[in-house]
Amino acid sequence: MTSQEEKILTDEMANSSPAKSVGDPGITPLSPTHIQNDTNDQVPSGMSFMVVVAIDFGTTSSGYAYAFTKEPECIHTMRRWEGGDPGVSNQKTPTTILLTPDRKFHSFGYAARDFYHDLDPSESKHWLYLEKFKMKLHTTANLSINTDLQAANGKRVKALDIFAYALAFFKEQALKELSDQTGCEFDNNDVRWVITVPAIWKMPAKQFMREAAYKSGLVSRDNPEQLIIALEPEAASIYCRKLRLHQMVDLSNQTNQNGCSPTDNVGTAMTQAAKEHVRRNRQSRTFLVENVVGELWSELEEGDRYVVVDCGGGTVDLTVHQIRLPEGHLKELYKASGGPYGSLGIDYEFEKLLCKIFGQDFIDQFKIKRPAAWVDLMIAFESRKRAAAPGRTNPLNINLPFSFIDYYKKFRGHSVEHALRKSNVDFVKWSSQGMLRMSPDAMNSLFKPTIEHIIQHLNELFEKPEVCNIKFLFLVGGFAESPLLQQAVQNMLQGRSRIIIPHDVGLTILKGAVLFGLDPSIIKVRRSPLTYGVGVLNRFVEGKHPSEKLLVKDGTRWCTDVFDTFISADQSVALGELVKRSYTPAKPSQQVIVIHVYCSEKESVGFISESGVKKCGTLRLDVSGTESTAPRREIQTHMQFGDTEIRAMAVDVSTGRTVKASIDFLSH
Repeated sequence: MTSQEEKILTDEMANSSPAKSVGDPGITPLSPTHIQNDTNDQVPSGMSFMVVVAIDFGTTSSGYAYAFTKEPECIHTMRRWEGGDPGVSNQKTPTTILLTPDRKFHSFGYAARDFYHDLDPSESKHWLYLEKFKMKLHTTANLSINTDLQAANGKRVKALDIFAYALAFFKEQALKELSDQTGCEFDNNDVRWVITVPAIWKMPAKQFMREAAYKSGLVSRDNPEQLIIALEPEAASIYCRKLRLHQMVDLSNQTNQNGCSPTDNVGTAMTQAAKEHVRRNRQSRTFLVENVVGELWSELEEGDRYVVVDCGGGTVDLTVHQIRLPEGHLKELYKASGGPYGSLGIDYEFEKLLCKIFGQDFIDQFKIKRPAAWVDLMIAFESRKRAAAPGRTNPLNINLPFSFIDYYKKFRGHSVEHALRKSNVDFVKWSSQGMLRMSPDAMNSLFKPTIEHIIQHLNELFEKPEVCNIKFLFLVGGFAESPLLQQAVQNMLQGRSRIIIPHDVGLTILKGAVLFGLDPSIIKVRRSPLTYGVGVLNRFVEGKHPSEKLLVKDGTRWCTDVFDTFISADQSVALGELVKRSYTPAKPSQQVIVIHVYCSEKESVGFISESGVKKCGTLRLDVSGTESTAPRREIQTHMQFGDTEIRAMAVDVSTGRTVKASIDFLSH
C-alpha cells in the first residue's frame, strides 16, 4: 500500500458522511513489511457428534431426517405423524402452528390443524393459528428481530417466537425418537443440527433462522458450530450425486409428452423391482445411501455443469454447479437465483377466482369469521391441485364446506349456486352434490402464472454465459411432482439437457441436508451474494476524490467514507476462505479500536455513503492496559467467507487479544 494511499479506519460512522463526526480516526494500515507471516490458516476441525439431524422447514410442509455418524449410509426419515389429508400423500407434516389464547405453544402440524378445526367458532377466534408463514422472511424488506406475523384471527405475533416454537417442537420430536431408538436419554450436545433455507434468501433471513434456533434452545450461542444453515438446492445437489437409476425418473427418455408424476412412479417407465423398492422405502423410513457415486453421476466428467431447480411451496431456487474431480466436490458457478414462484402461487390464483365469483368482501369476511372452514376449503383444493395434469379431460370437483354455503347465504341473501350462475366465470360450475366443478382448463389456468414465472426465469438463466452446456437439470422439491410443471420444463429445454426427477422428490432436500451435515466440506466454492468491506479514510487525492469528502485533520488532508473492499458480489469464495488485513492505531495512546463492516449488493462500491450500502457489523477491540513490543502495534482483521454465515475477527497480534463478531444483518 503506497503512503499517499494510506488509509485510516474511522472510529464511529454516522450516516451522512460517517467520518466527519469522527474525533480520532482509529487505525491506519500497516505496510506489508511489518506483518508477521501467520501460517496457521487452517479452519478449525469439526466437532464430533453422534448424530446429524436435518430439519426441512418448508413453506407448506416440514419434516426432519437423521443419520448416526457411525452409520452414515442409513438416513432415517421421521416417524409418520398422526393425521393426513384425503387424496394427498405426505411424508412431512404441514407447517402450521397453533397458540393458545394466552399465546403459549399448543401444537404443530396436523395436530394443530385438526385441533383448531374442531374448536367452536366462538372459541376459535381467540386462538392463534398460523400457516405458510415462512414466506414472510423472504418478502419482508427490512426484516428484524421484531418483525411480526398475522394469525388467522387477525392478531399479530412476533415472527421470532413462532419460528422458535416450531424449531423447539422439532427438537423435542427428534430427541424423543433418538432416545427411543438408542434406548437411553439422548443428549442434545451429541446432535449436529442442520436447518435448510432457500438459496435466494437474503442474509437477514438466513441469520433470522439462526436467531430462532438460539431462542428455541436447539443450540446455544456459545456453540454456533453445532448448527449448520444449509442451502436447499445445495442439499438437493448432494443427494442427487448418490442417485441410482432405480431411484429417479429421466424425463428425457419419456416418449409420453404429457409429463409424468413421480408419485405414480411414472407408470411403465419403472420396472416392477424399482416400484417394489420405492414401496418398501416408503414404509421403512430408512434410506440406504450407498457409499458410491450413482450411475448418473459417473457419467459426469471434470468441469461438467448441471442445474438444480428446487421448486417448493414458497420459492423456486435455481443453482448452477460444476463438478470437480477426483473427489467430486461441488463448485457454485453462478449465484443462486429464483423468486417467490412456489406452488403457493396456485393457491393465490384459486383465491382470486373465488373472489371473482363470490366477491372479495365476502371472502375477506369468511376468512376472519370462519377461519377453520377456510382451512378446510384449501385442503380440499390441495388434493385437486395435485390431480391436475396436461392430458386430463374429466372435471375436478372441490368440496365447499357447509359453513361456506351457509355463511354466503346469510351474507348475500342468495345461494352459492345463484352466484356461480351470475358470475362470468363459465369454466366453473355448481354440481348438485354441493361441489365446485372445475374444467381441466380452468385448473390449468390457475397454474399458468406461476409456471410462466419459473420458465421465464429458466430461460434467462440459460442465456447466461456461465450456464452453457448443462448436462443435467435436476427437478426437486414438492412442486416438482406437478406434471404441468414437468411438461413446461421439457418444452422449454427442447432436449438441451436431461431432466432428472428423484423419487420421493419432496424428501430430496431433507436427505441431502443430512449428507451435508455429515460432511460440510463437500461444497468447496460458493459465489458471494454481497460485496463486503470496511469504512476507511484515504489520503485525499485532488481530481480523484470528490471535494465534499475532504476532511482536514492535524494538517493532513483525508478522503472520508472510502469503502475498502474485502470481497465482491458474485466473486468465487472457497469454503472457509480467510481475507486478512493489517492495521495499526493512528495514535499509540489509543485505548479502543473500532472497525465497521459494510455490505452492498453492487459489485463495485466506492464509498460507504452510496445508496444500498448497509452497515452489517462492528468489531470493537479494547487494547487498554497492554504494551506492544513491536514498533507499531499490529491489528489484524480477518473475515471468513464461504459458509452460509460470515464471521469477522480482529486480533491484537502482540497480546493475542481477539474480538469476534458475527456479521449482523438484523439490527443495523
